[in-house]
Amino acid sequence: MDLGNLDNKGLGELFQLADEIGKKRYHKLTSEDWDEYKKFEQWRYINGNSECGTTPESQEWVKNHSDYYCPICGEMYKDRQGRSIDHKLPRAQYPWLSMDFRNLWVICWMCNQEKGEMHWFEYERYILTRYPHRYAAVRDFRPTKLLTDLSRKDK
Repeated sequence: MDLGNLDNKGLGELFQLADEIGKKRYHKLTSEDWDEYKKFEQWRYINGNSECGTTPESQEWVKNHSDYYCPICGEMYKDRQGRSIDHKLPRAQYPWLSMDFRNLWVICWMCNQEKGEMHWFEYERYILTRYPHRYAAVRDFRPTKLLTDLSRKDK
C-alpha cells in the first residue's frame, strides 16, 4: 500500500494499512516481543490493579501526558472514574507495541471501557457514527506517525 501522506488517507485505507502491518508483524513475534508485552504489565501496575498505573514510573508518565479532562469525552477525569492508560492499537493485536509510548494515551476509565479492544480505526468509525461531535478530538490522536514508522521497518 502506498503510504504517501497518511493524514490524507480515509479511514478505510488506514484500517487496511494497520491490518496489513499487524498481520505481517504478528506472525514474526519473538521472545523479546513477549518480554516487552509483559513489561507493560509490570510498568503499569506491580502492586495493584489500577488502570492508571501504580508504579511511580507509570504514575509520572500519566501525570506528564494528561491534564484534568479526557481528550475523548471532554469530562473531568475525576467525574469519569479516573484516568486510564490505553493502547491506541490494542495489545491483543499488536503485542510488540505494548511499551511503545507512541501507542499509549491517557483517557478516562469510562471511555477506555467503551473503546475496549477495538482497533484504532474501528474506534474512529464508532465515534464518528455514535458521537460525531467527539470525532475531531479522536482523529487528532491518530497513531499516524507510529503506522508510518512501522510500515518503513517492515519493508
